[in-house]
Amino acid sequence: MLHLVLHVALPALVALACYRPRWRGAALIMLATMAVDVDHLLADPVYDPQRCSVGFHPLHTLPAVALYAALAALPLLPRRKPLGPAPRRLVRVAHLIGVGLLIHMALDGGDCLL
Repeated sequence: MLHLVLHVALPALVALACYRPRWRGAALIMLATMAVDVDHLLADPVYDPQRCSVGFHPLHTLPAVALYAALAALPLLPRRKPLGPAPRRLVRVAHLIGVGLLIHMALDGGDCLL
């Protein structure tokens, strides 16, 4: 139960702490990334409390986590010319998606240690 609460509370807290001017939108985007658990439907059984999600489900593998880290790092990449408002918004949304997915993977990875 605590695990599920953290999947909601931690993105909201990160949004409040790091994205204060637009924290509601940031929180909603990061909460939407919890849909990554759709890959659990590919497992048999769908839910196994003893199974470690990280490394088992396709969207919880290390290559996927590397992609999530790349999305989170998008604003850090150097640019040759300034971006317009639409591409800048797309980079911001992709960044928040990456951050939300990394939070999700960290929480799921924590379960693997217990």
